[in-house]
Amino acid sequence: MHSTVTGAERTMSKFIKSLTDAPLSLCEGSESFLQSDFWGDFKASFSWMPFSFRVVWESGEEKALLVLYRPLAPGMGFAYVPWGPELPGEFPADDAARTEALLETAEALRTFLPRNTAFVRFDPAWFNGENESAPLILKPLTRAAADIQPPDTVLIDLSLSHDQILAGMKPKWRYNIRLGGKKTRAFRADADGLDVFYDLFTETARRDRISIHGISYYKRLFETAAAKTGMELRLYLAESEHKPLAALVTLFRGNTATYLYGASSGEKRNLMGSYALQWHAMRDAKDAGCTVYDLFGIPPDASPGHPMAGLYLFKTGFGGRIIHRPGSWDYAYSCFGAGLFFLAEKTRKMLRDARKRRN
Repeated sequence: MHSTVTGAERTMSKFIKSLTDAPLSLCEGSESFLQSDFWGDFKASFSWMPFSFRVVWESGEEKALLVLYRPLAPGMGFAYVPWGPELPGEFPADDAARTEALLETAEALRTFLPRNTAFVRFDPAWFNGENESAPLILKPLTRAAADIQPPDTVLIDLSLSHDQILAGMKPKWRYNIRLGGKKTRAFRADADGLDVFYDLFTETARRDRISIHGISYYKRLFETAAAKTGMELRLYLAESEHKPLAALVTLFRGNTATYLYGASSGEKRNLMGSYALQWHAMRDAKDAGCTVYDLFGIPPDASPGHPMAGLYLFKTGFGGRIIHRPGSWDYAYSCFGAGLFFLAEKTRKMLRDARKRRN
């Protein structure tokens, strides 16, 4: 069972000196793209209201904070903090201190959020060492019924040489990369190839029984990224005999390239276009100065019974280190509203997972 951060403990330990309104542009310097002004602008196009703040920690260090608000039903909404708050350097690496940071952030946000906010959801970005368990989040925060961002992922070290990166992969993956390089043409297409990407993505979603957005969502993503400096959204395609076989979308920002979306045709899978594409994107990211390639989402372990077990096998075959974040956690302002949403979300997740298992 999780421990609880008590009121007495909270009185004795304070980490946030102040939290005040700030322009969204302050988030331009955030560590994660999910805490950036880019993400706030993008989500504002799809029923989310971005709020941005300046957080001054007791150490004197300042951090930007992006919070997204969305209505759930008439008279009720919730707030979402993707991969935040970003903690100051040398913050205590223990569960109680980190939980306290979430609690103080949630309470400080009360004044600024709409009064009908039922709860605030956090997706903390912190993690322990490679392959270690995710950090614990303590009560009174509660585990969400479903995660918004993938808590588990694989990080590829791009500071290594090409040969070293390849050496860290499974032998079959190196073979598939070489085969894909010979049998397919992998190239950068960017927004010009969005229609081709979306056709492949729709086919992938139908095959894997996953939900995707309409094409306008992905077009808007590219438009928003193109208007920002210091980052780039790239689309890659692999084809054989002018027939598209695979596609991926990767975000280049700071020292990290993040693989956001992947799609593939059910035809000619033996040509290994998806493997050639990943290697192409990794090399481009390294050339662009990125030191980390984030494969952005795997199941929590290698269990063959997981509905996305194939995804775990595919991504972990590229080597790198596996990390585990805490996932989504809620702090209730209204126990009734938060509880109602929890039940609805849990039911929706159970139905979605059942569809995947029937695949």
